[in-house]
Amino acid sequence: MPLSSLREYLDKHSVQYIVISHSLAYTAQGVAALTHTPGKELAKTVIVKMDGKLAMAVVPGSLHVNLNSLKREAKAKEVELASETDFKDRFPECETGAMPPFGNLYGMDVFVDESLAEDKEIAFNAGSHRELIRLAWADFETLVKPKLVEIATGKAAEAA
Repeated sequence: MPLSSLREYLDKHSVQYIVISHSLAYTAQGVAALTHTPGKELAKTVIVKMDGKLAMAVVPGSLHVNLNSLKREAKAKEVELASETDFKDRFPECETGAMPPFGNLYGMDVFVDESLAEDKEIAFNAGSHRELIRLAWADFETLVKPKLVEIATGKAAEAA
């Protein structure tokens, strides 16, 4: 969903937010550095396959998804990272890797690491590698209705 569609959705729900434009960045750490956002406050959306169905796992940008924890928390039989081929058609208006954590708009469950709920705001890619949206956690939680779970672990660099 390009920024304009996401903004329309947020405006329709009377959500206050700010858009931060930045230079091209492909990693959560790069976006955090460019926007002066602490990595723990930047939400990174990771697409996973749970029992064959696509879902979103959202963790702080400085961490990565612990698939075993997600499997346990979601009571799934099988959890794996989805390949780009698995999901690129699901987000036709988004640049690959810049999907906002609004799985409700794509028919996907959203699992958010509970540490992201500790801050009053959440920031995330807005469908491109050049824009970030920041809004109140309470608004995000109301709109998306994510499942809060303990799924983040280690440094993001360790996931590579």
